[in-house]
Amino acid sequence: MLEIRNLHKRYDDVVALDGCTFDVPPGRMLGFLGPNGAGKTTTMRSIFGLLRLDEGEVLWGGEPIGPGERLRFGYMPEQRGLYPKMRVKDQLVYFGRLHGLTQGEAVDGADRWLAAFDLTDRADSKLEELSHGNQQRVQLAAALVHDPQLLVLDEPFNGLDPIGAETMANVLRGRVAEGASVVFSSHQLDLVEDLCEDVAIINKGRIVMEGSVRALKEASPHRVIELELGSDRHELLERLDGVVTASFDGKRHLIVVDREVEVRPLIAEATNGAIDHFVYTTPSLSHLFKGAVA
Repeated sequence: MLEIRNLHKRYDDVVALDGCTFDVPPGRMLGFLGPNGAGKTTTMRSIFGLLRLDEGEVLWGGEPIGPGERLRFGYMPEQRGLYPKMRVKDQLVYFGRLHGLTQGEAVDGADRWLAAFDLTDRADSKLEELSHGNQQRVQLAAALVHDPQLLVLDEPFNGLDPIGAETMANVLRGRVAEGASVVFSSHQLDLVEDLCEDVAIINKGRIVMEGSVRALKEASPHRVIELELGSDRHELLERLDGVVTASFDGKRHLIVVDREVEVRPLIAEATNGAIDHFVYTTPSLSHLFKGAVA
């Protein structure tokens, strides 16, 4: 299990981390969320010893992380960390060797992940000859070539088309199913909600919300109603008791209400029974995120 414990890091007058603490158990995928500058990348770099912490520790299996443990980790930085003029397969083999694989194991790993990302026909291409999305796939393949026990990804879905995003999501699900710990950052909250069992939300260097996505949504003091009505009654919906916010996109009303509100009388007052579509559910991860970092 990855354990992040009370991390502190300051750059002159800028506080990057201010007591950041969370865990990533084996066989779980955690979405690491936060506004720009909240401390996500600093936390990820600390796992790999790429910066000196002022205070705190990062543990793996309850022990401090050393070079031997990091050989079993995979890291995908937000900024491209590969060699533009090096051939794709050659550098996957190179990264496999850096992680302790034999030449044969590294070649097998490179071939496996090139096939998984539909890049076998680009194995001899230079990285700079590939599209942005394909470069992103190669970057992930480099993090996976040695079958890591921990996978840490900084904005891995940036620049991917829907097919590429689906492929990457399936790969991450596969790694979790095999018992790996996966943590990734993303601003695509709908994707995180669909993909991750757990989330940790960081703001100003501190974890402000953490837990399973389902439990956090159930614990929210709010519920969400989606309505399609025969006529526009947006102003009336905003004035009803218990309504936190109400919006209308030209077709559907989205109403956030207090969890304790009795919904049936509220809806009856607003609609006079004329309802084309009705959903009552827990709030989205996006709603929780906005409340946590406000």
